[in-house]
Amino acid sequence: MLANGKPELLVPASSLEVLKVAARYGADAIYIGGEMYGLRAKAKNFSKEDMEEGIRYAHQHGKRVFVTANITAHNSDLDGVRQYFGELKEIKPDALIISDPGVFAIAKQVCPEIEIHISTQANNVNYMTYLFWQQQGAKRVVSARELSLEEIKEIRKNIPDGLEIETFVHGAMCISYSGRCLLSNYFTGRDANLGACTHPCRWKYYIMEESRPGEYLPVEENERGTYIFNSKDLCMIEHIPDLVEAGVDSFKIEGRMKTALYVADVARTYRQAIDDYFQSPEFYKSRLGYYMQEISKCTYRQFTTGFFYGKASHDAQIYDNNTYVQGYTYLGISGKTTSDGYTPLVQKNKFCIGDTVEIMKPSGEDITACVKDMRDSNGTHIESCPHPGQEIEVLFDGKAEEMDIIRIKAD
Repeated sequence: MLANGKPELLVPASSLEVLKVAARYGADAIYIGGEMYGLRAKAKNFSKEDMEEGIRYAHQHGKRVFVTANITAHNSDLDGVRQYFGELKEIKPDALIISDPGVFAIAKQVCPEIEIHISTQANNVNYMTYLFWQQQGAKRVVSARELSLEEIKEIRKNIPDGLEIETFVHGAMCISYSGRCLLSNYFTGRDANLGACTHPCRWKYYIMEESRPGEYLPVEENERGTYIFNSKDLCMIEHIPDLVEAGVDSFKIEGRMKTALYVADVARTYRQAIDDYFQSPEFYKSRLGYYMQEISKCTYRQFTTGFFYGKASHDAQIYDNNTYVQGYTYLGISGKTTSDGYTPLVQKNKFCIGDTVEIMKPSGEDITACVKDMRDSNGTHIESCPHPGQEIEVLFDGKAEEMDIIRIKAD
């Protein structure tokens, strides 16, 4: 719990730019990965220089930064882990997120002054496990995603107040036990426990009968097939009172591979919901529809409450597709407005003069604006920006301030 008595809102960031967005849009803490030893090897991740700048920026804004080092390490990883922790000792993140006992031991040796949080990958499902990790020196334990609220509540009753419980409350769900999945390694040789998961839980599957080899039988939900491992996304924004009552200290958002729009939208909406609840439970309850409307504006795979209220039913899966629902398209992050009123940004998706966009602000305000004009980096006026990553300047009929998110309603 924070000093103000509220749970911490812990938000992911895939890059320095997204870290700054998370800090501005409501996060109390941000978790990131370096270029090694985290479980999102395909994410952009942070160079040493970006990590230094990101931690400095976060601390200037009163935020904390946690670095993931939660792989299941092999012998060949250990020397590198030791060297990496030596570098982190100098950079001074606020905590390391670790799952492997060997990696934990190295962290205690190399940088004992940095807090250690035990990753969900360590399968933390009972209070004795929490107490074990506290005895080793851990400050916080991340609960396994298969725990119910009643189980978390029982853990809280049986551990000291100073041992923190962090729990995923929003984002993608793994099909495997605490995310420790061997399917990716088996099918493709890419180890999920070393950060290289190919997400086979999102694939379409067939079955084969033993006496008829080579004859594939579709497992059909409809004519498109079925995705038998494809979980809906977790969303607990309507259940904040239950999470608080259970004694959760940190509300964790999944998504270290997500865009700045996703991070801004989810962080801002959970920030509003948490603050509203602590201001007035009745006011929070009256705004549940608003929170769900806002949280649905970013990409998601429908929503579920996971295991929080008991064993998940078949309704927690999506059987007919493996695609996201997309309410809005991310266009970019606004820079500092020029003297003649143009907003610079690096374009993420195409848009055109005459389009109506939304300027998304950290305060919760969304300004509807029309694109009046556009020019490229050479100052040439253009009708649209078809090239991803293109540097442009845009004239809106509404005011965009530096670090605002620009988005457009999806078709």
